[in-house]
Amino acid sequence: MIHDSTSADGTTPGTPKSVAAYMAIKGASEAIDFYKKAFGAVEEFRLSNPDGKVAHAEIRIGATAIMLADEWPDFGAVGPITIGGSPVKFTIEVEDADAAFAHAVENGCSELRGLEDQFYGYRGGMVADPFGYSWFIQAKTEDVGAEEMQARWMKVQADM
Repeated sequence: MIHDSTSADGTTPGTPKSVAAYMAIKGASEAIDFYKKAFGAVEEFRLSNPDGKVAHAEIRIGATAIMLADEWPDFGAVGPITIGGSPVKFTIEVEDADAAFAHAVENGCSELRGLEDQFYGYRGGMVADPFGYSWFIQAKTEDVGAEEMQARWMKVQADM
C-alpha cells in the first residue's frame, strides 16, 4: 500500500531529491584529471585504495555532481572500454558551444558529430572521451516550445 506520509520538510519518503550518474571507469584517476582539463570539472573528493585505485570519487561539472570509481568487476561495475561501449550519453550545456567543443577536442576528446544548429533550439555536437563515454556539448540558441519542436521534428523526419 502507498501511504501519503509527507515529512516536515515537505518531501515524501522515497521521493527523489536528485539523481546523479555513477560512472565505472577503467583508469578513474586519469579520467578525473581529464574531465578537469576537458570539461572544467571540479573534484569534490576522492577515496583511494592503498593500490591507488579510486574506490569512490565525486566531481562537479557546472552544477551537476557525477560520482565515479575504478572498475570493480566482482561488483558488476565495469566501464565502456571493458564492455565495448556505453549506451549512456552525457549532455553539457554551455554558453558557447563552439569554444567548449573546440576545447574538449584540443584536450583529448574525439569528435563524433560536428557542431550544428539543432531543430530543438540548441547548437551542439558530440565528442567521445578516452574512457569510452560520449558527451553532447551544446548551447541554447532559441526557446522552442513542445508543439513547435514536434513540428520541426516531423520536418526533419520527412526530409530524411
